[in-house]
Amino acid sequence: MTSTADLLDPSSAAYKKARRQFYKATKNRPAVEQDWTPFRTAEKSFKARFPPPDLSGVLDLAQLDPSRQKEIERGVWKGSTEPFPYRRLEGCERSICVVPAVPGLVILPSYLSQEEQRQLVRWSLERQARGPNPTNLDIHYRVPNEGLWNAYIHQKTTGEEVTIVPKALDSDVVEEKSSGPRQLVDNAPASVETYESLAQTPKPPPAPSATVPPSSPSSLLYKLRWANIGWYYHWGTKQYDFSHGKGDIDRDLRHICKSAVEAVKWDQVYDATEDFDWGEDGNGWKDWGETYEPDAGIVNFYQTKDTLMAHVDRSEVCKTSPLVSVSLGNAGIFLIGGDTRDTEPVPILLRSGDVVIMSGPCRRAYHGVPRILEGTLPAHLKVGGEDWAPFAEYLETTRINVNVRQVFPKGFEAPS
Repeated sequence: MTSTADLLDPSSAAYKKARRQFYKATKNRPAVEQDWTPFRTAEKSFKARFPPPDLSGVLDLAQLDPSRQKEIERGVWKGSTEPFPYRRLEGCERSICVVPAVPGLVILPSYLSQEEQRQLVRWSLERQARGPNPTNLDIHYRVPNEGLWNAYIHQKTTGEEVTIVPKALDSDVVEEKSSGPRQLVDNAPASVETYESLAQTPKPPPAPSATVPPSSPSSLLYKLRWANIGWYYHWGTKQYDFSHGKGDIDRDLRHICKSAVEAVKWDQVYDATEDFDWGEDGNGWKDWGETYEPDAGIVNFYQTKDTLMAHVDRSEVCKTSPLVSVSLGNAGIFLIGGDTRDTEPVPILLRSGDVVIMSGPCRRAYHGVPRILEGTLPAHLKVGGEDWAPFAEYLETTRINVNVRQVFPKGFEAPS
């Protein structure tokens, strides 16, 4: 099996073979599109498999943490500690940084301890990716009530054959096979003024695919992509479906998110001269320590070849309050720019245990994840007792991202 280290070494046979294959494949390829936006250009550069992307312009704040040096040196991917301006907030108990080029973006490197990371991985797979929380697989399969992960562990430990049946077998409506590229949904921004009309928008349940075969938990596990948190998010319209009611936010996850928000000295992030138009939210940052209340979100399960294209989050009525994003497992490249794709994004390398907070102006900034960096699983997630072995095996090719939002402003009463 060819390693990433071999592909990065110009003297290796694997590098030379990949180079020959690359030039053969691109010999008759048309010239690079000239109308790519700066964001699209950045996405393409980091998605490239050969030659591997240059990370010298990627901010890698984990390198400033002496306790993580072995983790970083053990891997082949390394960014820079000073590719573009950033500053550390003063008087904080933890290392907290902001990037002037992206107002409202806050980075908390190494925020979660090793044990907290293991606990959150367990929570994501054992307790979150299961009923009554919807996942991407529930659309097409009749996943057991105990959830896919727990069914997988049962199969693995007992040897018992488990078959997960497609929903299409007994459904009157099935998904029609698309003949063209996936159509992007351009959803209307949510606000206090538009809430009522958005809440009344029809949100039919997605139709199951007629082509998926019966499968075992082990074969479906690596196709798990997301699980819902709190308010139900309708992917077809990219709006919340409040008719489902609000699911519970795990107490420990809520504590992590609120603690991260409370750890930030927001008066150093924003000040009285800030010219951003806060709209109906006002200068809400002054009270986030008291008013921030996470009530929705998504657990994303990325495999190493997955990407998240540039997009803007605009489904929440409360459009400036903190969005807290936690990274677990393999590292990823995070791009964030401005209010259009024409703004060149800044690239940040997020490792396991890092937390990012998007707030205020950057809540409406384009952002995405063009690359999961293979071979970056830290050693502390490869060991952890006998019952940790299945988690370690799964994490070898996986990045888990837990991102949590606040849908409604504090005190907002939805029209009945």
